[in-house]
Amino acid sequence: MSDTGTLVYVVDDDASAREGVAGLLRSAGLRAKTFASGEEFLAAPPPKTQSCLVLDVNLPGVSGFDVQQQLAKAAVHVPIIFLTGQGDIPMTVRAVKAGAVNFLTKPFDDEELLNAIQQSATYYEDARLHLESEIPSEYNFEDMVGKSNALRKVLEQVAIVAPTDSTVLLHGETGTGKELVARALHGFSPRRDRNLVRLNCAAIPAGLVESELFGHEKGAFTGALIQKRGRFELADRGTLFLDEIGDISLELQPKLLRALQEHEFERLGSTKTTRVDVRLIAATHRDLGSMIREGKFREDLFYRLNVFPIEVPPLRERREDIPLLVHYFVARFARLMEKRIGSIPARSMDALTNASWPGNIRELENFIERCVILTRGDQLLVPLDELVRSAPVFNVHASTFHEAERLAIINALQACRGRIAGRGGAAERLGLKRTTLQRKMSRLNISRSDYDREKADVRN
Repeated sequence: MSDTGTLVYVVDDDASAREGVAGLLRSAGLRAKTFASGEEFLAAPPPKTQSCLVLDVNLPGVSGFDVQQQLAKAAVHVPIIFLTGQGDIPMTVRAVKAGAVNFLTKPFDDEELLNAIQQSATYYEDARLHLESEIPSEYNFEDMVGKSNALRKVLEQVAIVAPTDSTVLLHGETGTGKELVARALHGFSPRRDRNLVRLNCAAIPAGLVESELFGHEKGAFTGALIQKRGRFELADRGTLFLDEIGDISLELQPKLLRALQEHEFERLGSTKTTRVDVRLIAATHRDLGSMIREGKFREDLFYRLNVFPIEVPPLRERREDIPLLVHYFVARFARLMEKRIGSIPARSMDALTNASWPGNIRELENFIERCVILTRGDQLLVPLDELVRSAPVFNVHASTFHEAERLAIINALQACRGRIAGRGGAAERLGLKRTTLQRKMSRLNISRSDYDREKADVRN
């Protein structure tokens, strides 16, 4: 490992431990700068070059967690790897959830530390800052990861319309993150301190949507045992997000249009008019123009919704964001499952990037969660055999599949020290029969030298 551009700050009150880490870093071709306390580090000029912070948790005076909080307040973005004793783990997990990229328990393996530094130095800015350098500095769009022009265009539109009360119509395929855009619109609006109320119109039986939107009086219909306030009332002076608005029945659309235009409605079973101040954000994956021509959606309602349309792109149109999303999801799920995953095989990442992901970000997120569950070591185990079996769905090129399948098998064999059959063996890990796995190994020319860790380390 050699990267003379990376400066690693080491903060540890134990002089021998501090200098030991610094010596390891220098022997690996990295620059190191050491500090004996949190106060000393915070008093020094803030990091300006590509850098990483290796930080002891249990420092006297200003603790490692305090240092992290001070850096966050000062908007100093540097990836942090915590060094922790066994008793410090709960605090360290809390710190990782607050934004640190990793933590290692003392005593740790040298390679483990170097791998963690390499990962954080390479991916922190892209996967952690969530486009803060791509959009105006006063905006911080949480959970919206990427740097593609397609996503940047969406965020620029959000930044323009969020401060207004204008109605926004989000259009995009299922799983593209329309709800995240809606949260950003609310979060950067003057209504941010009020409720953001959500209703998925496709998830509610058609006969109950009116009651969910406008509420009902006691006895308004069979089963209406108490008075109920609807989503419009709950969102008063806040924001109402109606997801899948194309699923609202044609009969209910006039009442929705009136509520949007006049800011008033009546609960079911009531003659009393209720007035509200609500900003509406709607979303759909349907082609509302075609629905209008087919007589399934009112044209006047469409125009009322379509004041400021935003097209949320599918993942296949922002493919360069996939590696960032993969790292983001791996980091998130690894923290939740208290796992330390230091790297992602390059060929696995290539296969993930080239997949079509018809379910978009939601499908990718679920797949990465499964990968983290399956991973037992420090390298992400990507069951690309599943992608191979689902080729019509994932639509990865054949050459990529062969490489990905070969790598998945090698990773599984390495993880179980070459054991093919039996409990915990590679066949079980990959969900294959022993004979099937052996046939695949023969077809892909996988020999013991490919998955023997000691020989692989010598070659590298």
